[in-house]
Amino acid sequence: MQGSEMNSYLTGRANARGVDLNRNFPDLHVAPDKQKGRNHHIPLTANWQEQTEQETYAVIRWMQSYNFVLSANLHGGAVVANYPFDKARGPIARSPYRTSVSSTPDHQLFQKLAKVYSYSHGWMHSGTNCGDYFPDGITNGASWYSLARGMQDFNYLHTNCFEITLELSCRKFPPENELQREWYGNREALLAYIEEVHKGIKGMVLDENNNGIYKAVVSVFGINHDVTSGVGGDYFRLLLPGKYVVTASAPGYEDQAVLVNVADNGPTRVDFPLVPKAVVPIALTSTISPLPSPSSTAPHHRVGPRAARERSLKPRERRRLHHRGH
Repeated sequence: MQGSEMNSYLTGRANARGVDLNRNFPDLHVAPDKQKGRNHHIPLTANWQEQTEQETYAVIRWMQSYNFVLSANLHGGAVVANYPFDKARGPIARSPYRTSVSSTPDHQLFQKLAKVYSYSHGWMHSGTNCGDYFPDGITNGASWYSLARGMQDFNYLHTNCFEITLELSCRKFPPENELQREWYGNREALLAYIEEVHKGIKGMVLDENNNGIYKAVVSVFGINHDVTSGVGGDYFRLLLPGKYVVTASAPGYEDQAVLVNVADNGPTRVDFPLVPKAVVPIALTSTISPLPSPSSTAPHHRVGPRAARERSLKPRERRRLHHRGH
């Protein structure tokens, strides 16, 4: 049976095989490319499908098939907006004293996204819900408790998408008579959060024929996390208001950098027409020996019938023949 009184705190967390799907995504914090300093689109290991459930596999393939920009996954059991990273850099215990933070390169941006939801929510921003205390109604995931193989960390490290986790109710299965209140408490917050997708910069990365360049890298100076362009060359990069140096790069093209002023009232359009790298001609070396020049000291041989007759004569006779002339 389903209902607020018939389920425990853990009901619904696992699939039919008993696996908690929110702890089933590949852990890219330990991926070799992450350890080498790669900051975006960390590749999956060769056997990643064997490590995930069918439901997780389907969600990952969905993430890979669209150029998602912003998302949220919805939970129950608390009232707080939780932002990445969920996984701590070292072992920490769940505690009301949250001093350890596992931050992303976009830490301030994630804080702002979480606050947009909490302050648009009916009561989340108070921070005093369900016996917990979260200042501004937000928390860094690892600061609350460390969680490995979660979806929001995976999204940030493997795709272009920025995701937070929304804990929406003290009870995981609210009774029917509380549902309308929950809806009114979250309705405006959901809309306000969705509107945040229209912040930062967006545009196209184009080649010399005005065609979109797929998987071009768009990087922001000072923020160690890049995004890539979609199949049509379109890109989106969430940013806080301010001035940024943004660079677009792609194999075979010259990098292009621009200074961008990002406002708070909508996205700033920035297109990148890339120029192909100049082709450097390669000098070819011949293996055929050149013919001797006229000034060469190499001997010259006459040809023709007379030359053949001269070569048959003895040296003294050859000299007399030359003296007689024609």
